[in-house]
Amino acid sequence: MTSRPVDILMAVDRACPKTLGRQIKDQLRNAIRELTLRPGSRLPSTRDLARELGVSRPIVVDAYAQLAGEGYLELRPGARPRVTGSAGRWQEPASTRPAQTAEPKYDFRPGVPDLSSFPRSIWLRSLRAALSTMRDADLGYTDPQGTEVLRVALRDYLGRVRGVVSDASRVVITSGYCQGRSLVCRALLAWGARRIAVEDPCHDEVRNSVVGAGLTLVPVPVDADGMRVEGLDDAKADAVIITPAHQYPTGAVLSGQRRGGLLEWLRRTGGFAIEDDYDAEYRYDRAPIGALQAMDPEHIVYAGTASKTLAPALRLGWLVVPDRLLAAVQQHQRQMDFGVSRIDQHAFADFLGRGELDRHLRRMRVRYRARRDALVEALTTAMPEARVHGISAGLHVAVQLRDGDRARTIREEALRRGVAITAMSDYYLDSGADSSMLLLGYGRISEGGIRAGVRELAAAVQSIRRSDAL
Repeated sequence: MTSRPVDILMAVDRACPKTLGRQIKDQLRNAIRELTLRPGSRLPSTRDLARELGVSRPIVVDAYAQLAGEGYLELRPGARPRVTGSAGRWQEPASTRPAQTAEPKYDFRPGVPDLSSFPRSIWLRSLRAALSTMRDADLGYTDPQGTEVLRVALRDYLGRVRGVVSDASRVVITSGYCQGRSLVCRALLAWGARRIAVEDPCHDEVRNSVVGAGLTLVPVPVDADGMRVEGLDDAKADAVIITPAHQYPTGAVLSGQRRGGLLEWLRRTGGFAIEDDYDAEYRYDRAPIGALQAMDPEHIVYAGTASKTLAPALRLGWLVVPDRLLAAVQQHQRQMDFGVSRIDQHAFADFLGRGELDRHLRRMRVRYRARRDALVEALTTAMPEARVHGISAGLHVAVQLRDGDRARTIREEALRRGVAITAMSDYYLDSGADSSMLLLGYGRISEGGIRAGVRELAAAVQSIRRSDAL
């Protein structure tokens, strides 16, 4: 079967001092050199190209012949001209090519859900419903704050499931939690904030958002009861970023006493909190506590995302913003982009409205709980000295090894054996010192893979211990 000739974007200018033939040759030669026309590409016949450019056929015949003589084209009787296999002089420098790394056999890295469980057919139904109901105007540029249909759907869903207090006008749709956090940090700077307290340990991206907005980052330690909020006054903070439902990475829950202390600090100072409702959807042995935002909607920005419940590829997140910050958040969002895909917003509104997210979360809670149980059981069998920290929730566990075990060294040995893990010490703001605590995610690994992976991890730990004992 003969392949179809490629379309070529070309034009000739009769006012140009170059001849028509020279213009054709130069454009084709450059397209081949830059790999716009790749080796093996078939070109239009001389008759077709001459007709498209409005020139005589002999001019094109001469241009093709010249390029064939230079080695760019292959000409054969009865066949269309073709770019030769050796054509195209530019190659991507090796230093800029992404490194090809082998995927680990057992991937315990936290932060990613089971992507194979994404409800494709159900989401496709919501996409079809969105496209069938959207008006023509909905396909154009609209308010970057988000479509009204999704803001209303989220208001209802968050109020019902998380107890969030809001109206649709205060809901802002973002392309994920990272963008939402950055928007709020910039709004806080405009409001007058200069210092933001963050949990220590925390994710690198939290630091990047704070520093990137021009704010000073102030670490506040986390223990088994969550952030030690009594340190906010000493930190001289104007605002705080906190994960009260399930702190990442320690797995702690902000205690009732510290919730009260945080609320007292907010009201006394007039400051703000960004509540990252991380992992609130996944609680396995108890009912989830309500969102902190409900206790003080005028001082707390609520932030959520579909990245852990559905998939990061959706790029859907949301904020519920206090009135005092809303205008600044809207302004910075307009400066950043034109908002999230309106089609996906309408689809997600349909997905929420039909109760599909509720059903999906019920299915995934059963699956993730079984995986967490399998992980704890495997650790008890293969590494009985290990201790699991944090509540039965979320998509990862913190694992305390023996004092003196070096988590980063174990991580490297485990990776050599095909097991990918994370060290807790990588999340501390002062990450110079190693610790003996590991992070193991179970969101994207089967129960069988969990058991086999933990056995390999135990072998890695024993190997490092033997080496240290020498």
